[in-house]
Amino acid sequence: MTGLSTAVRGLAVTLATLPAVAAAPATAQAKTEPKAPKDFVALPTVDPTIVQEMRYFTPHNFVGERIDGYRQPLCILARPAAEALHKAQKRLLRQGYTLKVYDCYRPQRAVDHFVRWAKDLDDQAMKAEFYPNVDKTRLFADGYIAEKSGHSRGSTMDLTIVRLPTKPTRPYVPGEPLAPCHAPQGERFPDNSVDMGTGFDCFDTLSHTLDPRIQGEQRANRLLLKSTLEALGFVNLAEEWWHYTYKPEPCPDTYFDFPVSWKSLTRPW
Repeated sequence: MTGLSTAVRGLAVTLATLPAVAAAPATAQAKTEPKAPKDFVALPTVDPTIVQEMRYFTPHNFVGERIDGYRQPLCILARPAAEALHKAQKRLLRQGYTLKVYDCYRPQRAVDHFVRWAKDLDDQAMKAEFYPNVDKTRLFADGYIAEKSGHSRGSTMDLTIVRLPTKPTRPYVPGEPLAPCHAPQGERFPDNSVDMGTGFDCFDTLSHTLDPRIQGEQRANRLLLKSTLEALGFVNLAEEWWHYTYKPEPCPDTYFDFPVSWKSLTRPW
């Protein structure tokens, strides 16, 4: 009798554990999000005065929707880049300006989102603003879209200058009429930035930093940003007045894919 009771109890225990055993593979297969390297930081912890307008967290970009991997509107950078940006900010504040970042670290999944969008030639919802003079079939050949981005290495950022005191930029309303990014400042989508001659992410040769057609105050504004950043180790991408990379890069050959969020940072400060 005792032997039978022991056997029954053993069977009951075995049956009770079956669901847990069956569930184990699913638990083991649960995807763990990658984390940022320990020397990546949130920009506000290094300089809270720099304005953040993280465009890819919003639908106001050339795709027209929030981009994959942007969980929060947060600028993440490798620490050396963030600290150099802090030095640039101190110089500009003394002149009555502040920096504003549009994008910083960009996960590979976001770049993949851009690539999928660029291959979908039927999706041209934001053409009138961001690439009015460029045929979408030319985006790869002309270098506007690529399968890898320096942003994914953590030391590249897109940014501009705003005159103090800052005034908020009104939110974009999906579906609203679009104006060309190269239109005069008063006609294109409002931005509290100083006039740089085009809007951010304008797929046009007018966005080339030293395009000779950009003169006067617009050219002076571009040169102020350029000279301030280059004096501190940043290198401009000649085709985009807003695009700068801090050199030397801590991770020059690694393209990260952790999400843009506070949770991705092991040490955000």
